[in-house]
Amino acid sequence: MLLASVVFLQRDSKVAQSLNVLLAQSLCSVYPARSMDELRSNIPRHRAQAAILDLEAVSLADVEELSHEFPGVRLVCNHRLADERMWAAVLNAGGADCLASLDTRGLVSAALAGSGSAQTAAA
Repeated sequence: MLLASVVFLQRDSKVAQSLNVLLAQSLCSVYPARSMDELRSNIPRHRAQAAILDLEAVSLADVEELSHEFPGVRLVCNHRLADERMWAAVLNAGGADCLASLDTRGLVSAALAGSGSAQTAAA
């Protein structure tokens, strides 16, 4: 039984592959996107509860637009050099969290927070 639907847009193929595996292990439907347009169409098409966004592939303005367009979707951002200032900027843009790109387990946990998959992801 699948517990959540998650879309993601990642510039780094290794991060994307790791997210794909971890999300699938967490009993999630996983939908990678190659562009903002594809991500934007995948959210309603797959009834996504969360989106994981690489801030090297999308802008904070994109995060803000997505937060207004899809208010029920948890937006988790990542960047290879994530810090507190970037985290605050993501929160101000309507995102839920911002973590380092290599913290794929943390990204999955943040994306699934509040869903039935959060405990599975933590295991």
